[in-house]
Amino acid sequence: MVMDSLLNQTVLPDEVIIADDGSGEDTTQMVRRFSKTYPFPVLYVWHEDRGFRAAKIRNEAIIHSSGDYIILLDGDCVVNRHFISDHILLSETGCFIQGKRMLVKKNSVLMFSHRQANSFLSLIILSLRGELSNIHHLFHLRLYPAIKSTQLKNIKSCNMSFFKSDIVAVNGFNEDFVGWGNEDSELVCRLFKYGLIKKVHQFMAVCFHLWHPTNKSHNDNKELLLATIASKEHFCKNGLVKKN
Repeated sequence: MVMDSLLNQTVLPDEVIIADDGSGEDTTQMVRRFSKTYPFPVLYVWHEDRGFRAAKIRNEAIIHSSGDYIILLDGDCVVNRHFISDHILLSETGCFIQGKRMLVKKNSVLMFSHRQANSFLSLIILSLRGELSNIHHLFHLRLYPAIKSTQLKNIKSCNMSFFKSDIVAVNGFNEDFVGWGNEDSELVCRLFKYGLIKKVHQFMAVCFHLWHPTNKSHNDNKELLLATIASKEHFCKNGLVKKN
């Protein structure tokens, strides 16, 4: 569903890198089919399942990327046809983009697709039925001004973009984060310390997050985040490059 939504963009991606945190052979076979049929390169990075290691596998994807601008999208997020063009239009030197998301509730997950994501009527019906949150994000208003801040809230790497040079400058995600939660906030904390500003638009670069059971944040991850907040450093030791 996610890949189908990327296939139907007004501006196609230069490449898509699937970062797989330990899935099985069925996922590998699916990606092989994508790589043979899609009109853009589909690359695949994988490591074995040793718990939730999103930080590490995202770093592997970043290392394998060939472009100078990176858009992060999670495997449970479907997008409308303007998603990539919105991120490109919003991109700005000195900023990273924090996209918005709408939550697709449990009863509508199986029927949701890129077709629903691009049908205003379908989305309104889902909203009226209580199956879609944050209805105001439905309107695609590019002339509406973006908001810039350095506030460490509402951070979600399921929908985020930045220049590759900036993510390299802070050494990517901190791979000390194992277990669910806070690895994205810790990254943004270091992006702020590096000098970047968060740029948010209420009506552009919106994704549709498909319902699934939620996880609880790992306690060690909270401590790692607090340590980064207290630090003056923007470069993590265990990231894209490993330093003692």
